[in-house]
Amino acid sequence: QVQLVESGGGLVQAGGSLRLSCAASRSIDVLNGMAWYRQTPGKQRDLVAGISSRGDTNYASSVKGRFTISRDNAENSVYLQMNNLQPEDTGVYYCAAARSRLPKNAIFDTKGLSYDYWGQGIQVTVSS
Repeated sequence: QVQLVESGGGLVQAGGSLRLSCAASRSIDVLNGMAWYRQTPGKQRDLVAGISSRGDTNYASSVKGRFTISRDNAENSVYLQMNNLQPEDTGVYYCAAARSRLPKNAIFDTKGLSYDYWGQGIQVTVSS
């Protein structure tokens, strides 16, 4: 069974940092392309950051310059380093992965339709 397991969330004060991790099972190749999405109550899930098979990255404008997506191929893991966190970054963060190699423009997929597998989500709360 394919699994994505997220970790690293929690409560932090504004200006603080968190690092989210997403570990994929062996049956998923992180080189296919992975992403992080965020959902808040009453709103749709939005793209936070994506990384393609070539290592191209894309970020939501609201997090650009503060968040960094990266991956460790050997560990089958993807990370999201979040610095200078703000209250508006609060939400449930989901890791997403693809079953097969994605086109480059998948990193701009705001709705997550490109991805086949999703983690259970992890809460990030930023207090003011």
